[in-house]
Amino acid sequence: MSCTINVLRELSKKPHMATTEGDIDLVNLMLDRWQNKETGLDEAHKVTYNVWLSFPQKNKPNSVTVVSPNGTELFKSRMKELNYTKDQLDPDIVQPFAAFAPTGTPKGINGAKFGVIGVIVYTDPADMNDGKSSDKNETYPHSWYLPPSGVERGSYKLNFGDQLTPYYPAKDYTFRHAESDIKGLSPIPAQPIGFEDARQLICALDGVEAPESWQGGLGCRYHLGPGFHDKSSFGNSEVQANVFNRREIKPSDNVIGVIRGSVEPDRSVIYGNHRDSWVHGAIDPSSGTAVMLEITRVLGKMVKEGKWRPRRSIIFGSWGAEEFGLIGSTEWTEEYYKKLIERTVGYINVDIAVFANTTLRASGSPAVQSVVFDAAKQVSAPGHRDLSVYENWLKHSNRTSALHGLIPKNLTHNLVVVINILICRCIGEHEESGAGSDSAPFFHYLGISSMDIAYTYDKTRTNARIYPAYHTAYDTFDYASRFIDPGFTSHLTVGRTAGNVLMRMADSVILPFNIRDYSEAIDQLCTTAERVFAPELLKHNISLDPPCSAVTKLKEAAEGLHTRISELSDLQVSPLTLRMVNDQLMLLERSFLDPVAFPDKLYYRHVIYASKNSDVETFPGLADAYQQAMAKGDAWDDVRKHLTIVTHTLESAASTLEAVI
Repeated sequence: MSCTINVLRELSKKPHMATTEGDIDLVNLMLDRWQNKETGLDEAHKVTYNVWLSFPQKNKPNSVTVVSPNGTELFKSRMKELNYTKDQLDPDIVQPFAAFAPTGTPKGINGAKFGVIGVIVYTDPADMNDGKSSDKNETYPHSWYLPPSGVERGSYKLNFGDQLTPYYPAKDYTFRHAESDIKGLSPIPAQPIGFEDARQLICALDGVEAPESWQGGLGCRYHLGPGFHDKSSFGNSEVQANVFNRREIKPSDNVIGVIRGSVEPDRSVIYGNHRDSWVHGAIDPSSGTAVMLEITRVLGKMVKEGKWRPRRSIIFGSWGAEEFGLIGSTEWTEEYYKKLIERTVGYINVDIAVFANTTLRASGSPAVQSVVFDAAKQVSAPGHRDLSVYENWLKHSNRTSALHGLIPKNLTHNLVVVINILICRCIGEHEESGAGSDSAPFFHYLGISSMDIAYTYDKTRTNARIYPAYHTAYDTFDYASRFIDPGFTSHLTVGRTAGNVLMRMADSVILPFNIRDYSEAIDQLCTTAERVFAPELLKHNISLDPPCSAVTKLKEAAEGLHTRISELSDLQVSPLTLRMVNDQLMLLERSFLDPVAFPDKLYYRHVIYASKNSDVETFPGLADAYQQAMAKGDAWDDVRKHLTIVTHTLESAASTLEAVI
């Protein structure tokens, strides 16, 4: 326990935004730990990419102002978050900004008439703080809630990875696209502010009252404008967003550590976590880094002492520049694409290890459901010797499975939510985003069965969309130790659970994937499509019989392989027979990839769980095509196209599970 506490304190003692001095110091710390002669790994090295990033200018800070008709500045947003502990006084704290937002000084609050010209973003206390807004006794440092001056930083772009070098690693030899050719970047200047500043703007707005669903926790009724009301001191003044971000190419490092396998060294399990943060990042990402370092210390010590070596190789990745859009992990998957797609068994991501200390939360491919469940059954829940992590998880979040009965509810990689509103509250579930963590390039691009593991809060007791200090200057060791995980028992529990999963995937003779879980999940997607789409599709002479028949073939093939594996478990079988079965299990996820299914989406090739705009939980391409056809009234051929893609993919996947002829 003390190791994790000390490591987390060290990792978060100063800001470590990507490519800064603090980040470079942590690169050296990771190398030092993984090259240690007594507890290190077999090998550790760094891999550098020259990536396109975005930063504010210290000598020309961004701001939001209100300017009167005669040019007088009536209001200016706070430049720095208010200090409550010495952490907020660190000179290396980056000022609040929206990475990749273009430079500009748009003025006006009537811009909606002519098209949006600027965006001001804030975190509403109704969305994050359960309505709490006073730092006198309600918010940090008195509780886990975000103080009024807290500003959530973020990366404002649609696609992940280095934007100048899509599909190729950002190395010296790589061709780089012109900035003008990049898709998915907003042309609109944007600036985040705290809700104390947002209150002064929003509570002064005139015009019609906003819909009830837009009302928040600023202590006034929200209006839509245009202009400020007569009682406001702002009168006929205009709001101006002053954005002076600069974009530049800088070297960013991944740190890679390896434990070589003893029997199948050419097969690997990858365990990753990003290293960079927006500020101190005690929770995001240092909670995950601390857990990973404890796992590598324990495993490294056993390897160095000759007490253990895994059957398969284990690769640990400390990814750089994740906060700018999963850059380090994406560039690495691009550089080693050929090797990874052929040899990787699975990917485990532990980014934010502890959102809070109530229950486990896991997201991932249906293929890994069983191995996470089995691991969770072997670990005790924090503070409970007689209650497992699995039992505690089941108590807080569950669903009914046709195969297993009542089981914990897990989240699959399914959504990328893109929200475009003029003055917006930051909304959307972090853990449900298909591109929300470094598992995205492994899962969506390479088709590697992936998962993300964390401890989280009881969602029946708070409406917070994520822990409230997320991406602010208040995500510090003090905050983590007092309000997120006092005693650090949940850090320990996540380490034991993720470590158990890692050991099972690296050491099991037969890979611990239950592919029947996958066929059950896909069957649910088809059932949803029939329930929601079938009545309208019949009007256009479109049938869902082909994809649903393909689902039946997949279920039968999965049952067949499951039976053959059960028969192998008690027998001495040849290494080639084991390799054959394990390859079928490992490569099932790859069989769901189609490189031409989504030509307009970078990296998204997974036909079952790609990103989508539709809210309907079914095949993403079909869901979006149906939504477009309903909106346009004449796009039904695209629906037919995606039914073909789904049917072909499922039938092809089923064939990979059949016995070898």
